[in-house]
Amino acid sequence: MTTTATDVIQGHIPVASKGPRTRKDRTIYWITTGIVSAVMVYSIVNFTWFDRFPFPEGGFVHLGLPGYFRTELTIAKALGVLALLVPGVPAKVKEFAYFGFGITLLSASFAHFSSGDARISVLFVLDPLVFLGVLIVSYVYFNKLRRESTR
Repeated sequence: MTTTATDVIQGHIPVASKGPRTRKDRTIYWITTGIVSAVMVYSIVNFTWFDRFPFPEGGFVHLGLPGYFRTELTIAKALGVLALLVPGVPAKVKEFAYFGFGITLLSASFAHFSSGDARISVLFVLDPLVFLGVLIVSYVYFNKLRRESTR
């Protein structure tokens, strides 16, 4: 018996089990999303209560950023974390959160590089890029799961 594309499309022949793969995909998605969310919450806490560490003048002053930007960034990060973690949030809102976090992480790396923090530790520049990679993995699996749920 030969299997044709029409048989597969019409559902006469089962393609492959989605069970284990979907579970693996969901696990990867939630682990990476949890890591990104934890990093953003950590930065919110650090900006709000521990801004003088490791820079005595304050992180935002050290990077040459205006003081009001701290408030804007803190609120945006909090909303982004909620958008990623709360079920039922529309996909477009989640995509805006991913985009905003991507810009934030790239900007953090550029800001630390531009202020000369790489001389203190190259991790100031590399850490945001590592978490950008984790964010990208989360986004890829977000889209993968979204596509699978619409089938």
